[in-house]
Amino acid sequence: MQDDVVIIVWGEFGRTLRINNNQGGRDHWAPVMSALIAGGGLRMGQVVGATDARGEQAIERRMSVPQVLSTIYRVLGIDPAWTFPNNIGRPTYILEDREVVRELL
Repeated sequence: MQDDVVIIVWGEFGRTLRINNNQGGRDHWAPVMSALIAGGGLRMGQVVGATDARGEQAIERRMSVPQVLSTIYRVLGIDPAWTFPNNIGRPTYILEDREVVRELL
């Protein structure tokens, strides 16, 4: 099943290390997020990218959300260059940025 099933655990942002003073929660660090992707025939057992010591900024192999999606779509057999018509009939790409995370393929 490791070649047929893709499992994704993905958060849309990072969290600060300290609890804030206002509402007792942790603030968002939007520039950094984590994703765990397994299966689908992808190359496993690696960490791709790195952050600074506090997890605030990407310092190595920065990626975008569309790059990760493009990689997942490719594994699922969806061509990220496909288009569909928008509400006025104009062709729209599934993803504008179709670069893949090459370390996973």
